[in-house]
Amino acid sequence: MVAVVRVAPLENYHLEIEFPSGKIRLFDVRPYLDKGVFTQLQDKSLFARAYVAFDTVCWPNDLDIAPDTLYLQSVPVSTTIHEPPATYTKLLAIQPA
Repeated sequence: MVAVVRVAPLENYHLEIEFPSGKIRLFDVRPYLDKGVFTQLQDKSLFARAYVAFDTVCWPNDLDIAPDTLYLQSVPVSTTIHEPPATYTKLLAIQPA
């Protein structure tokens, strides 16, 4: 089972989600906004209150999306948040002391 460790609500009903591996993925909530209980998330102030609980993304009013869905239906943003860009180490090597 996949677990979520951090969520950041973004513009246009997107979620930036971090997983235990350090991978960050982008999940588009828009396809769910006209379905059942998720219509409540059309309220941007409610959408912005996303938080992590029980290894997944939740909102008030007992709303949540399964962590497997969040992972499988999202796209990678980066390989890991703890991995510096390749140019970073090169820049450090040329900095004057």
